[in-house]
Amino acid sequence: MEHAKSNREQERMAGKHGAVTAWRRWGPYAAERSWGTVREDYSENGNAWAYFPHDHARSRAYRWGEDGLAAICDRYQLLCFAMALWNERDPILKERLFGVVPSEGNHGEDVKEYYFYLDSTPSHSYMKWLYKYPQREYPYQQLVEENQRRGGRGPEFELLDTGLFDDDRYFDVFVEYAKVTPEDMAVRVTIHNRGPEPAPIQVLPHLWFRNTWAWGPRTLAEPSIVIEEMGPGRDVLLADLTRARDARINLPGRVARSAEMAEVRTVIPDRPGAAAEVFTLAAELGVNVTDFEVYHSAEGARGVLILLIEAAQGDLFRGGLIARGFRPSVRRLS
Repeated sequence: MEHAKSNREQERMAGKHGAVTAWRRWGPYAAERSWGTVREDYSENGNAWAYFPHDHARSRAYRWGEDGLAAICDRYQLLCFAMALWNERDPILKERLFGVVPSEGNHGEDVKEYYFYLDSTPSHSYMKWLYKYPQREYPYQQLVEENQRRGGRGPEFELLDTGLFDDDRYFDVFVEYAKVTPEDMAVRVTIHNRGPEPAPIQVLPHLWFRNTWAWGPRTLAEPSIVIEEMGPGRDVLLADLTRARDARINLPGRVARSAEMAEVRTVIPDRPGAAAEVFTLAAELGVNVTDFEVYHSAEGARGVLILLIEAAQGDLFRGGLIARGFRPSVRRLS
């Protein structure tokens, strides 16, 4: 029986020598909402909702993770890209999702937005997202006050209940990402006015670095984003990633320099518990795993486990894996 030819996405997923890792380097890895989360809570009483509310998010720096509309970033979330919108009626830009917190909601935490993930390939070579942006002023205070008034009784007070979308006065904002290569990505934003008459909308794509330079044991130089002239009509934004790479190495829990790290690759059966055997061995040997990824083959019978460890532990870990029947390769990073 002749096997069907693989398509382009299957070829990307079945790549060798780090090809899959490269295609997944950029993806939808930024959160929809990072405000009010436990990981950003440094309060004395553990009240994350009060310590970092939505109203603070536009003026405070996150430490552990960024958020945004249709946001994408690299796998370490050093460099981020997202959309911001303004209908010329809201008092603030629409940069992230809004919702009520447990003390405000009729039935607890609830996002009060309408957004949809329409498509994405496993390698994130193509992604499509939809957000329904109201043309009227967004009722932030009304949503909080009415849900609090209901006090847990009856249905929740939703965005549609405010009349915000009456007469279809909203925009459909579609955002698409398509990769030409793992590092060459096109972005297309398509906006449809669903209302009965023309309405203004400002679209503000923005690129930024997550703050990794101010939190570590030593303060690092800040990375920069500059515009470089490439000819008439061809100005491009260039992000200085050198300092960002240094910042990644400086993240808590990581070793001091990339030269002190090694990448370990080993094939594992694609079955429950297979990866756990490797991590159990690492714990038994005292090997510090600072990062890892698992990739599945197109055939589905096996996968590849990639781990980042301290280079000094490479020989010890390799010997332990071989003794357990694995066939690992170890590559020191420079």
